[in-house]
Amino acid sequence: MSNRAPVLIAGKWQESTGSKQFTATNPGTLESLSPAYPISDWSECDRALSAAYDAFQQMRNVSANTIADFLDAFAQQIDSSNAELTEIAHAETALPAKPRLSEVELPRTSGQLRQAATAARSGSWAMPTIDSKANIRSCYEGIGPVAVFGPNNFPFAFGSVSGGDFAAAIAAGNPVIGKANTSHPGTTRKFAELALHAVQEVGLPAATVQLIYRLDHQDGAKLVSDHRIAAIGYTGSRRAGLALKTAADAAGKPIYLELSSVNPVVMMPGALEERGADLVTEFVGSVLMGSGQFCTNPGLIVAIESSATESFIAGVASKFQEAASGTLLSPAVQTSLTAAIETLTKAGAKLLCGGQSVPGRCSVSNTLLRVTGFQFIADPETFQTEAFGNASLVVVAKNLGEAAKVLASLEGNLTGCIYSARNGSDDADYGRLADILGQRVGRLLNDKMPTGVAVSSAMNHGGPYPATGHPGFTAVGIPASMLRFGKLTCYDNVRSQRLPALLRDKNPTGKTWRLVDLNWTTDDLATS
Repeated sequence: MSNRAPVLIAGKWQESTGSKQFTATNPGTLESLSPAYPISDWSECDRALSAAYDAFQQMRNVSANTIADFLDAFAQQIDSSNAELTEIAHAETALPAKPRLSEVELPRTSGQLRQAATAARSGSWAMPTIDSKANIRSCYEGIGPVAVFGPNNFPFAFGSVSGGDFAAAIAAGNPVIGKANTSHPGTTRKFAELALHAVQEVGLPAATVQLIYRLDHQDGAKLVSDHRIAAIGYTGSRRAGLALKTAADAAGKPIYLELSSVNPVVMMPGALEERGADLVTEFVGSVLMGSGQFCTNPGLIVAIESSATESFIAGVASKFQEAASGTLLSPAVQTSLTAAIETLTKAGAKLLCGGQSVPGRCSVSNTLLRVTGFQFIADPETFQTEAFGNASLVVVAKNLGEAAKVLASLEGNLTGCIYSARNGSDDADYGRLADILGQRVGRLLNDKMPTGVAVSSAMNHGGPYPATGHPGFTAVGIPASMLRFGKLTCYDNVRSQRLPALLRDKNPTGKTWRLVDLNWTTDDLATS
């Protein structure tokens, strides 16, 4: 089996002991790609877990500056390998090489690694807290080995050994076992090669970054519940994520999930009257961008009966039919999308356009569906079926009250948006809808499609279930995202020389924000 790609275990690329294998598919040509990749067996997982556990014991004594140096070095390696990474990822995902991969996603990826490096050096993310009178001190520290499961739609920025979960886990002081997405194993392998170079360059433990490509379901559940794993980051389908959550929960392991979201967009009457044609263009551009394969894709529109609403719907349907349908990430995505559309139509949604697989291509025609507010309220679970791809469902409510009931029946989502008139004609009703929608989303937007997720310290890429497994955490936005992979440790009457540097009287950086006697400060602790 020497023609198979090796796995990265304990700092060495080695032949897998797994007997099964798989290959990636080029969605643009539907051809299998070389080489084959192994499906790891449990003995391989066991070795990776033991190596990660040993690496964490060593990382507890590694300075934050060294960890930051790794993140910076890795970011530089990524920037220097732009062309090669882009070529591999384009072949495996059919995502456009330019501008999507090389000019947008890759700089975002190296940029968030550098942000993580800055946060690690600062130490403020750890929220060091000192009660000088009681001599009690606390801060967040690394939690232990972290397993990261990457998604299919962002091979760089959310990759298991390159993306936001990875950056946050490493910056918090933890080794990572990456589980590649089977849609782009070669891309993930290249990132792991670059990461290993950076590990060796700065002298981190050899098993700081490890990579396996695929597991069977039983071993995946066993991995996330193993005593050597401290936390898990997962982005992907609800079904697979919840299976992992069941196993992790049973073992008491924190698992941070990004699962599914229809990202409702409310078009208020005044907005459609005022600038309906512009909103058609904006909405179509958002839904069809990247063939709709964004976790923040606007898959649900809520509007109120009016001639302006009918014009908006007709305009969207027309542009959907005019636009060429894009290539989906994999045949599995194509199958999932057509199945979701079938579920919606069987439940009573009217198919306005699209809904069919494109012969000879990994593609589905641009799809728009429609239901009434009454229909949606009667069966909200079915009508919130996520159609991951270039499809969206319009819900037409009779009036504001029915629109409010539609929003009240929503599950948790990553985002929710309200478009309102610029002249203030919708302002009286905005608050009623925003109060309801805001409780069901992690990010509330005004007059802006939700598709983009800025790498900002203020960003929340999270939300109530089933968008994620926990509404209090974000997968994007450093330093907040680092807290998922931290353990809060309290030091009660511990001698000064035994304290972490962040909790000693002298501020170790002179710039770290610490809560000292209920006041945030960068000063040293005053001594009498």
